[in-house]
Order: sequence, then structure tokens, then C-alpha cells
Amino acid sequence: MSKKHFQRFSLVAFFFLFVLFGSGLAQEDHESCRDHPLITRMNNFYIQWCKASDFDAVDFRNEKGEKITVEGKVTEISYAIKSGFTPPSALQVLRNYETAVKNAGGLKLYQEGNYEIWLKLEKGGQRYWIYVDSWSGGGKGASYLLRIVEEKLMTQEVTVNAESLMNDLQTAGHASVYGIYFDFDKADLKPESEPALREIARLLRENKDLKLYVVGHTDNVGSLDYNMKLSMARAEAVVRELTTKYGISPDRLQAFGLACLAPVASNETEEGRAKNRRVELVKQ
Repeated sequence: MSKKHFQRFSLVAFFFLFVLFGSGLAQEDHESCRDHPLITRMNNFYIQWCKASDFDAVDFRNEKGEKITVEGKVTEISYAIKSGFTPPSALQVLRNYETAVKNAGGLKLYQEGNYEIWLKLEKGGQRYWIYVDSWSGGGKGASYLLRIVEEKLMTQEVTVNAESLMNDLQTAGHASVYGIYFDFDKADLKPESEPALREIARLLRENKDLKLYVVGHTDNVGSLDYNMKLSMARAEAVVRELTTKYGISPDRLQAFGLACLAPVASNETEEGRAKNRRVELVKQ
């Protein structure tokens, strides 16, 4: 073999070795990137790139598809399908993330076609705003972008107590209780509700003649019929807890549900909807 032919052979061999091993290396996760601890990736995908910011503001969509701005720690991860694997459809990517978030107690806010979805999840004192673009770079499912904004929820510094509840009942005839928490879209009381329930029980023990309506309220997300049932179920859960765990006589409490029919703030903002999701005590 001539020197010229040997050089050409060596060049071709190097090229194929580069393609074989270089492409394999290129399909490993970027060395500085990891999956977000909240949620994993689709099978057979690797991380092309990622970036993170300790605090930033990004555009998002609410339930009506309107643009809103959310702030917090921002993580962006770009995933691509590994060679040799058939990519899922763009819609399949969206549905996988939607299901994962819903199973964790979150909800879908908005979807644009088969390529973009906006989700929200509250967990461990954090609110997560999740965006998935399943046509990132025109891949139609072969690559996708995941963006997660972590918003730290405000710490509840003002706690409910029997004295303040009684003052509200005497001056206004009703008292709002914001320290009672339920699992998302359910009537199951969370353990964090115990301090508020304990103070309601103390209120009733210290005022033997007091009888109360326990009224559940929701925001306006979802149908009125559904929210009426949900608000009633939550009010009944509070009454059941007070009577069974705290020994309050059942004839002193009566549950009602008003859904979104008595808002105390606008349902156009997340802050307003949070205020509308409450339990109220009303004197009988």
C-alpha cells in the first residue's frame, strides 16, 4: 500500500471511528446537567443542554390561556431522543408529563395544540409552574424542552386562634379560616390542618352555647355543580373531624357548601383564587 493510499485509509478510518464513538458520546447527558428532582424524563432521551437561574421571571399561561408572569428559581432542560429509538409523538410527550403531574396532585392549566402544555403543582411548601414544549427545534417529539419555575409559597405567619375567631363571629357573624388544607381536588384533610382545627374545637369548648355552620368555599375553576359537591364534602370533612377527633357534639355543627358563590376576592388571579378557597364559620 502506497503512503498516499495509507494516509487516505487512515483518514477514512478515523472518520468512522469519530462517527461511531463521537456520536455515542454526544448522546450522553451533558456533563453539567441533571434531571430536575421533581420529575423525570421520557425513556430513551438524553439531555442536550440545560440552564438554571436562582431567580427570574418567565411568561406562563393561566387556565384561560392568558399570559401571566411567574417568578422563582428557573430550570430549563432540553432532551433529545437517542439514535436507534423511535421517537414518541409530540402529544405523547405532553400526556406523559400531564399524567405525572396530576398523579402528584397537580393540574393542567392550559394546552396549545399538540405541542405545548402548562401545568402547576404545589408540593412541600413550593409551587411548581411546569411548561413542556414537545416540538423544541422542530423535532415533533424527537426533542422537547422542559421548563420548571419553583415559587416558594408564603410562610403562614398569622395563625388562627379561638379568640380571633370569636371576635370575628361577634362583630361580623362569620369567620374565615385559612389554616385548613385539603388534598388537591379532594375532601381529604391534610395533617397541616390540625392547628386550625384544634383552635376551632377550643372555641366551641370555651363557648358552650355556640353553634356553627361550617361552610366550604372554592374558587371558580371547574363547573359550579362540581364545586358545590366539593365544597360540601370539605365542610362535612371538617365537621366529621371536629366531632370524632375533638369530641364536639354533632348537634352544634352543620355543614354547607357554597362553591364559588361567595368570593372575597377576584378569581382572575391566583392570589384571589387562593383567598376564595376557604372554610368559614357562621353563627347559627
